[in-house]
Amino acid sequence: MTPVIELQDLRVKLGRREILEGISCRLGAAGAGKTIGLLGPNGAGKSTLILTLLGFHKASGGKARILGFDCHKQSREVKARVGFMPENDAFIAGMTAVRFLRVMGELSGLPSRVALEKAHEVLFHVGLGEARYRAIGTYSLGMKQMAKLAQAIIHGPELVILDEPTNGLDPSARARMLQLVREMKEEHGMSVVLCSHLLRDVEAVCDEVIILKGGRLVHQANLEEERRANRRFVELEVSGDDRGFGAALRGHGAEGVSEGGGRWRIVLPPGVEIDVVWQLVARESLEVRRLTHRRDSLEEIFLKAVGHIERTPHENALPAEQVTNDGRL
Repeated sequence: MTPVIELQDLRVKLGRREILEGISCRLGAAGAGKTIGLLGPNGAGKSTLILTLLGFHKASGGKARILGFDCHKQSREVKARVGFMPENDAFIAGMTAVRFLRVMGELSGLPSRVALEKAHEVLFHVGLGEARYRAIGTYSLGMKQMAKLAQAIIHGPELVILDEPTNGLDPSARARMLQLVREMKEEHGMSVVLCSHLLRDVEAVCDEVIILKGGRLVHQANLEEERRANRRFVELEVSGDDRGFGAALRGHGAEGVSEGGGRWRIVLPPGVEIDVVWQLVARESLEVRRLTHRRDSLEEIFLKAVGHIERTPHENALPAEQVTNDGRL
């Protein structure tokens, strides 16, 4: 089956600097309606990758294909099948939303009358039906985000690329945006690439995720499989001599790393229960000051992939840094 996105040793230079350094992966399957998360710290190459997929940057080496079409040599075919919601606003402020959508529909190849019909339909779909005759310049931030989404899907693309779609939204608008992303996948069969700094948003709607760092692909994960793995993460703080605790954990198939001061982060594999930690603590004559545990999450996957984990010679590393409460990096 044709992948939605296929990268083969993709390299992109801007000036003398190589921004993307040999990325290879196959993501999604045409017609399967998958949502792919694109993650990475600032400067990782996410924007460059998006612009390369859209045909704005030429690869200096390797290949980039969308739905089987070469992103540079067959850019017309690619653009006809892709919708793009940019991070930054790109409106003509004095235009009404319905006129703006009509223009964008025509630029996407729709006949004028069809573009107008679709403009009304899509604006109602995203919740802007009552405001469709207002100038976009008068819109709130949340309304502008919805208008950007509307222009990305007006022509019924097979793939939609969303760059920070929930940026700046209040909780209700953010929930609405994520619901629309789910509907694009589940009800309309669209594939979606979601680029976001909000890990919880990616975890909530994505089936796959790729993580970039320094222009390289450092991790690719099937989130459905990660969820089925059902690993549990334990944060433990003890007092006493814990020098033998790491080896004791490894003896039960668990992974742990000491953060110093009696603080530990532990991964329990499937089949190993939290009771094992209590037993090992008692065996090592340690006193528990704090213990919390949770299921596997995208935070751990991301932090490990981008290298925010200090490794010791004898222990597999676990995340040693935190993110803010809403999951923003």
